[in-house]
Amino acid sequence: MIGLLVTGHANFASGITSSVNLIAGEQEAYRYVDFLPTYSLEDLSRELGKAMDELKDCESILVFADLVGGTPFRTAVEVGYPRGNVTVIGGSNLPMLLEVAMARKFEEDVEELTKTALETGKEQVLKYEFEAVEQEISDDGI
Repeated sequence: MIGLLVTGHANFASGITSSVNLIAGEQEAYRYVDFLPTYSLEDLSRELGKAMDELKDCESILVFADLVGGTPFRTAVEVGYPRGNVTVIGGSNLPMLLEVAMARKFEEDVEELTKTALETGKEQVLKYEFEAVEQEISDDGI
């Protein structure tokens, strides 16, 4: 199974994990690491390393970070790259994480799962367009 790890600033990771668990149920081979205001870079590195160690039995690990180029993203890359089986995605959102959480039961190729995450993440960002509805006005009143 592909392991999932979510990280981000403040309580992004624990918050989005709470939503995933509510909608899709408790996940196996899933960890999260918040980058709390009290954490140093060393604290974040240590916590990400521990989370990746807990997922060591997974064929690969797919990391979801909140911001591309942010500290959690960069640190996940630095901690994960030497392991050789870690892929990091930045700009994560709930739809992509839900899709991957459900699809990884059937998909064992991390590249395909990554592609699914990116496509879903983009597709699920949109603006709702209101349509004007013309009403006939009657001189008769109500």
